[in-house]
Amino acid sequence: MKLRSTLVILVTLTISVSGQQQKRAAVTDPAAEVLAFEQSMEAAVVRGDVAYLDRVTASDFMFTHGDGWTTGGAPLKVDDRASWLAAVSKAPYSRRDLDSVKVEMHGDIAITYGRYVADFKNAAPDRTHFTVWFERVYAKRNGQWIYVSHRTVHGPTYSQQTVASQ
Repeated sequence: MKLRSTLVILVTLTISVSGQQQKRAAVTDPAAEVLAFEQSMEAAVVRGDVAYLDRVTASDFMFTHGDGWTTGGAPLKVDDRASWLAAVSKAPYSRRDLDSVKVEMHGDIAITYGRYVADFKNAAPDRTHFTVWFERVYAKRNGQWIYVSHRTVHGPTYSQQTVASQ
């Protein structure tokens, strides 16, 4: 009976330590950390939470809209930090959902690429729903991820389909 009790305690301790190691690994996985950060930023954009976004964007942040630059033309628009935050403060989106996002790690630099599917709140029916394929750059500074750059690589592509029906 004593051997059985010892085995139960040993198995319980092993499971407990293993679970703690897995939690620690999940928390310290830089790619997972970046994806979680990206999700929190998307949610802040939808809420129009400029206070949060102001804290997590680089002072030299740039947001390049539209893919005209990919064929030698001009982008639709390029926002610096101030103009992007001003646009976000109007909370123009009812949704922005990330899709197919991948992370490429380079030490304290992360590059993400993927797509977001979005709906504008107050737009013409043919301009309400759209998708954007993007590439983003993040830098870890003082232990915190900072949003440095967004570049649209394809889109926006508009349709009358809503995110909810996808």
